[in-house]
Amino acid sequence: MKILFLNGPNLNLLGTREPDKYGNQTLKDIEEYIKKEAELLNVEVNFYQSNIEGELVDKIQSAKNEYDGLVINPAAYTHTSVAIRDAILAVNMPAVEIHLSNIHKREEFRKISLTAPACIGQITGFGANSYKLGLIAITDYLKSLQN
Repeated sequence: MKILFLNGPNLNLLGTREPDKYGNQTLKDIEEYIKKEAELLNVEVNFYQSNIEGELVDKIQSAKNEYDGLVINPAAYTHTSVAIRDAILAVNMPAVEIHLSNIHKREEFRKISLTAPACIGQITGFGANSYKLGLIAITDYLKSLQN
């Protein structure tokens, strides 16, 4: 089983960007943590981050024939990107949306996710553990399809 973790804008600044909201771990730290968790689940994971919406769309489209599922933190594009939402729907690949902070406890505009309805579920507010929970959720979902 292969899972792609896709990260949107400004997540490359984790560790220094608003640590009160996003924690002190870097994106690289989170990736290393998830690689270890994936090994325990016998799952292969890969990671991609971009600040550019079109690159994220291209990566989703190219993932269709390479990955079984997607865990996506669209970051700010959560609230604005019809293009990312449409790409998730177009590839018809199971996806889980994740967020480090609880978007429902933040500014009003952050409470609306355009991308979540294209996903099988959303995990929000657990810091780096949102990534682990996303991995578990997508893995369990994909296993349930095999039964």
